[in-house]
Amino acid sequence: MEKLTLEKDVPVFGKEVKSFPDGIGEAFDELIKATGDCAGERNYYGIISLNQEGKMIYKAVAVQKFDGEAKQLNYEEDVIENGEYFFKTLYYWRNKTTLIKDIFCSMMNDDGIDKTKPAIEWYKNDEEMLCMLKAK
Repeated sequence: MEKLTLEKDVPVFGKEVKSFPDGIGEAFDELIKATGDCAGERNYYGIISLNQEGKMIYKAVAVQKFDGEAKQLNYEEDVIENGEYFFKTLYYWRNKTTLIKDIFCSMMNDDGIDKTKPAIEWYKNDEEMLCMLKAK
């Protein structure tokens, strides 16, 4: 695993994917259509967390380019917390989405991971995606 540091909180907006995992692609397509920016022109993320009942919650989100953009486009605001993250890169991810779960599972075995924080998928562009977990 490699490490990266997010120097500042990342303000994002998007929505929960109610039909997870089936609705992920459609949720990102909707965000891309709403913003007019494809991956590479704007950063897109998946935020995966557990609710109080232990159910997995997936949010498809995009980076806000200006204050109020989420409200203007009628989406929920959220934040990706600053700090150190462990990550693994998945190249040509569109053909390998079935590997994402396995990558996160293998990363969770590291004692340096803060298991109370959400897992982050950073879709840098159409070919490169980072699987990120917050460091303790």
